[in-house]
Amino acid sequence: MNTRPTDNAFARIDAVSAEMQGKIIDYLDVVAGHPEMQRVRTAASAIFAPSEGERLLDAGCGAGEVARELGAQVGGTGAVFAVDRSQQAVAVAQARHDGGPVTYLAGDVTALDFPDDQFDGVRCERVMQHLADPDAAITELARVTRPGGRVCVIDTDWASSVGDGFDHLDEVVSSFFTGHSAATAGRSVRSRMVRSGLRETSVLPVTLRFLSPADAEVVAPIFSRALMREHLSEELFDRFFSSVDRSADRGDFLYAFTMWISLGHVALT
Repeated sequence: MNTRPTDNAFARIDAVSAEMQGKIIDYLDVVAGHPEMQRVRTAASAIFAPSEGERLLDAGCGAGEVARELGAQVGGTGAVFAVDRSQQAVAVAQARHDGGPVTYLAGDVTALDFPDDQFDGVRCERVMQHLADPDAAITELARVTRPGGRVCVIDTDWASSVGDGFDHLDEVVSSFFTGHSAATAGRSVRSRMVRSGLRETSVLPVTLRFLSPADAEVVAPIFSRALMREHLSEELFDRFFSSVDRSADRGDFLYAFTMWISLGHVALT
């Protein structure tokens, strides 16, 4: 997908142009529909285990597709609050509302506008990698969860990237994610949960796999030529994508990375 927005655009959606906002929403929609992301979300749903009558929070809801699924699962006796930092994303989510028990709100995951102990469960997907202070976010998610409730965080581990059939992947990943917490966002969630006081933590790694560069580009930023041209040296860009193109021509391309599903519980008082 050649229109993939730059990573920093996700942290400031409301500040970018209307055209870029549209690209970000389009990107979120395409990723949400990808079979590998659907596989991750199916696994996360089984772990989070929403049930009828629960009061849940989807923190970082994007266009709201997961919040609407949660709404169907909690039913008319439950409630789902879908929060995103971007007012534009919230507007899109609200426009797609299907009549379920979902309320859409703009808010900061590191400073949620809810009292303590409000939710039976909190879910947060692919947010930590965009935050300057993920620990503050985990602490805040725990704060708004009732004693005995659970916090489920799903995030990416770009440093886990592996490939076959092409060269220079390690160099590209290192160059693109140097000094960026996004590189290991997924694997670090459990330790952040432990530090925040969450108990009974568990993790499930899910490996996403792609058999063509075009398919990988849908989800992975390092295969977007438009984006990588801005972030890699011309020499590394040429080496990497020439190798990728040769692999695509031979049909032996393979790329994979891991997403981590982490679950923690608020201690009973």
